[in-house]
Amino acid sequence: MSTLPPLAERMRPKNLDEYVGQKHLVGPGAVLRKAIESGNLPSMIFWGPPGVGKTTLAYIISQSLDRPFFSLSAINSGVKDVREVIDRASLLRQSGQNLPVLFIDEIHRFSKSQQDSLLGAVERGIVTLIGATTENPSFEVISALLSRCQVYILKPLSEDDLIHLLQTARERDEVLQKRNISIEDYEALIRLSGGDARKLLNIFELLVNAIDSDNINITNEVVLENVQQNMALYDKAGEQHYDIISAFIKSMRGSDPNGAVYWLARMIAGGEDPLFIARRMLILASEDIGNANPNALLLAQSCFNAVQVIGMPESQLILSQTVIYLATSAKSNSATTAIGAAMALVRETGDLPVPLHLRNAPTKLMKNIGYGKDYKYAHSFEGNFVDLDFLPDAVRGTKLYDPGNNPRENESKEKLKKLWGDRYKY
Repeated sequence: MSTLPPLAERMRPKNLDEYVGQKHLVGPGAVLRKAIESGNLPSMIFWGPPGVGKTTLAYIISQSLDRPFFSLSAINSGVKDVREVIDRASLLRQSGQNLPVLFIDEIHRFSKSQQDSLLGAVERGIVTLIGATTENPSFEVISALLSRCQVYILKPLSEDDLIHLLQTARERDEVLQKRNISIEDYEALIRLSGGDARKLLNIFELLVNAIDSDNINITNEVVLENVQQNMALYDKAGEQHYDIISAFIKSMRGSDPNGAVYWLARMIAGGEDPLFIARRMLILASEDIGNANPNALLLAQSCFNAVQVIGMPESQLILSQTVIYLATSAKSNSATTAIGAAMALVRETGDLPVPLHLRNAPTKLMKNIGYGKDYKYAHSFEGNFVDLDFLPDAVRGTKLYDPGNNPRENESKEKLKKLWGDRYKY
């Protein structure tokens, strides 16, 4: 069994001249390159899709400036790990060494308390923080930390960049040099990689190792035949991401907690962002449960807040509890169909005037022309109800809300019938 590191690691660039892509940041005269060359480096956040070189760029920066480099992953690091690294960095500073670089991969997965633990070290100049995220840092990084960091946006690698990586690997890697490799087609390799450089090189290596010959001609057909069936079953940036979240939502909508928890586990095992999962459950709580069980939305919101505060792996318990609750809850899409019907009516009828009796009359002129006339204050009547028209005249009597057939909405249905008579007769 080979003890060599993977091809993606063997091909990791060692300096900015070897680095592929992001010319707008590190090309000659670009803003980040000038900061590196001046040695005046701010704390920063790298925001971009997977596999575009965020980790590599952070390491190159530290090496270019001869700075100690510490690296943590937000997936498996907690406040204790952060504090230990900060203590080590502080000792290095006291011994006269250059300002260390602390790289936090997937910083958006850190809870608020974990991000707070970084703040003091950044403020006191103990470390230069470089965070990497695939999510918009405006929403995922606390404002106090974000305000002390420069955000740099890393762009997806172009097709030319990816082809260059493959050609460089074929020509320079000591293992691949021993094989006679020609690449006739690039399309399947690039498509399966999803634009992720690390994944592209891993697929390329998997393909080469799968072919028992020293003469290898790579075509689209060869790639699909040898690689696709061996690829991981979950890719949070690719098609499987959308297929699995679809299966997850449909399992909850279909009231199957077994299926829902299974697809939840698939996403957690595949490294899916737990906040993405929690957001999807918030939407489902209104879209598919709605007023059949209003508590579903409250629990989904509590789940989202808890995941933000606690982080993984403990959040998987909270996610599981919420998934099971949503899957076993009564279902209704009446809120979804009501807003859909209302939006269609607005598109069809345009900006209909507000009936005069529903308009405010803050001035004497408005009162004189009838604003607010004949409006009746519901709380002044028995049962806090008065029979008024609340739709524009042109669409008076239009029914938009159709209660679902469940105990809670059946109760609402009876109440509406009692109040409104035929206007809410279902």
